[in-house]
Amino acid sequence: MTADRPDHQRIVITGVGLTAPNGNSLSEFRQALLAGRSGVTAYETRYFGPTLAGVCHFDELRYQKRKEVRRGTRAGSIGIYCAREAVADSGIDWGNVDRSKVGIYIGVTEHGNVETENEIFLLKGYDYDTQFWSHHHNPRTVANNPAGEVSLNLRITGPHYTLGAACAAGNAGIIQGAQMLRLGDCDLALCGGVSESIHTFGIFASFHSQGALAKHEDPTKASRPFDLDRNGIVVAEGGCIFTLERLTDAQARGAKIYGEVAGYAMNSDATDFVLPDPTRQAECMRLALDRAGMQPEQIGIVSTHATGTSSGDTQECEALRAVWGSNDGQPTLFNNTKSFIGHAMGAAGALELAGNLPSFDDCVCHPTINLDRLDPQCELPGLVVNQPREGVQVDAILNNSFGMLGINSAVIVRKM
Repeated sequence: MTADRPDHQRIVITGVGLTAPNGNSLSEFRQALLAGRSGVTAYETRYFGPTLAGVCHFDELRYQKRKEVRRGTRAGSIGIYCAREAVADSGIDWGNVDRSKVGIYIGVTEHGNVETENEIFLLKGYDYDTQFWSHHHNPRTVANNPAGEVSLNLRITGPHYTLGAACAAGNAGIIQGAQMLRLGDCDLALCGGVSESIHTFGIFASFHSQGALAKHEDPTKASRPFDLDRNGIVVAEGGCIFTLERLTDAQARGAKIYGEVAGYAMNSDATDFVLPDPTRQAECMRLALDRAGMQPEQIGIVSTHATGTSSGDTQECEALRAVWGSNDGQPTLFNNTKSFIGHAMGAAGALELAGNLPSFDDCVCHPTINLDRLDPQCELPGLVVNQPREGVQVDAILNNSFGMLGINSAVIVRKM
């Protein structure tokens, strides 16, 4: 149980930096979620053509020079922006931080596809003569690139790496940061997830070939988890990085604390490349609850993973009902963030957790939007639909993130 751990083994969130399709800070993001403002827009990408996407509009040059942006990657720029914003938000005295004791743990769904597609497209203009292939290609495409670019920009000499965990990657970054702090591998963890997915045409083409790419005449209504008329995923870019510290360190410097990482779990379905297994998802949530020493009814908000696909949403709801039951009297509320921004892949879990953290203080649960006709298979007690639920007591949040090849994750953050 979290309460049984000594304070130096308790891990807290002290800073949040993010960019989402509907906001470039936690306050902007939260305002958009409470106002029902979508960040999904019309979008066009080479070869695939017109589609829909969640597109971010942060200032790449706030923390990078133009040359650095050209040399690096979109995922790297997102990571740098979010990490810098998180450090600033944490109030830590960065000039006096021992940067050899700072760890960077960033989750990604995939990395390198954008850069490889770009190089091949450019090479076509030179009749595929590889002497024109960029010498920047290798450092752009190595798997550790997003975390590595953050390390270079902030001059961090502690450990850095990315975690490939499909769409559970944002949660995986948080889990890794908490674990490394407990092991003493670092004294400050920058962790979360990033995604540059909208810049590769392949992801749109692949989802389209699966019949899993959302369409709607109004882009803002395309992402509609749990709705009977949902027809797939809206691909989004974005990022969210947290600063995690041991409770003793945060208290010693008088830091504001967003919440405590009280429990977490990851497991695997081991059943299918794409189709989820609700039994394993339920086991993952129960394991996170057990590690937090909590019962389901102690969770104020469950942030659902639901992507807007037919099978994915129904399977997760089956898992949620297995854990929480179908008693309308239970106090837990359920919401969804992808309905606002689409699926930010490796960044999804971190962004979705961040968007719910302010509920500890403002006592409001943001809704799932675009839910006009609830699919009967997606009925959940406490599902917050289209309008925020005000005046709620939220003492803990459980954040679900699941991914392809059957990877499941759940993170619980508790109010301090």
